[in-house]
Amino acid sequence: MNILNIQRMSTEDGPGLRTTVFFKGCPLKCTWCHNPESILPSIQKEWFQVRCIGCHICIVNCPAQALSVTENGIDSDMTKCKLCLKCVDGCPAGAMQQIGKIISVEMLFNEIIKDKAYFNGSGGVTLSGGEVMAQTTEAVKLCQKLKAHGISIALDTSGYTQYANFETLLPYVDLLLYDLKVDDALDHQRLCGVDNAIIKSNLIRLSQESVKIWIRTPIIPNATDDVKNIKAIATFLSEYSIRFERWELCAFNNLCIDKYARLGQSWEFEKTPLVTKDTMALLLSTAQAIVSKPEVVSFTGLTQLEEEVKCTKQ
Repeated sequence: MNILNIQRMSTEDGPGLRTTVFFKGCPLKCTWCHNPESILPSIQKEWFQVRCIGCHICIVNCPAQALSVTENGIDSDMTKCKLCLKCVDGCPAGAMQQIGKIISVEMLFNEIIKDKAYFNGSGGVTLSGGEVMAQTTEAVKLCQKLKAHGISIALDTSGYTQYANFETLLPYVDLLLYDLKVDDALDHQRLCGVDNAIIKSNLIRLSQESVKIWIRTPIIPNATDDVKNIKAIATFLSEYSIRFERWELCAFNNLCIDKYARLGQSWEFEKTPLVTKDTMALLLSTAQAIVSKPEVVSFTGLTQLEEEVKCTKQ
């Protein structure tokens, strides 16, 4: 299986203290993606400018001559790069890093089980991504091992997969963190790269299962942050009697800017300010006015300070 990393002591990926495993590879290509390194299923590399000591050993070691020095540092020509990773292996400062790691289910389990003592009954393991369902076979094997040791499992998913994959995983999953990003099918295709029909139909069926469900909607400026979108999602949840315990409106952040830089990619939201508290409050009240249990809807994340808003308008 191909994973990005293991994050310990997480408090944002389900209840209690959790160990989150990030899988590599995602069928969606959301324009605002906060984990761009998770999209491709293949191994990648990235360059950390702050670690680079300017020795240029990576350039010397590259057999494809894909690396060069520019005014911005080390540039990788990915049309030439063969991903032999000799630049990574030879970098004395760790400035060149491999993204993604092929690991067996057994090795991953042995690493995760070390954290069992920290879960204290309320925590557990969250499988996230990327998209876990793109590696369903391996995920099932991992979940079987975790469940055999009494560990609670949460699955963070975009919902974009065949329902049969959910059926194989559900016996081991206690909580679904389910993304509903954009309601309109054409907007979803434009912003996320895929249609959302299967995402909606899967949620309707999952709602009839016994698994707990938390809905998550990223609030992205000029993409998902309008009243019309939130009203449409709330209406969908209500009309189809979707059973959920929580719906989080997750405020946009720009903490991933450096990730794009390390990958040598541009990001259209690089200069986008945080969402204002007033906007989040408006979207929250919009959602709460429609769903049957308004008390389970909340917004999370940082919002733009009112002082910053005033300065922007001046």
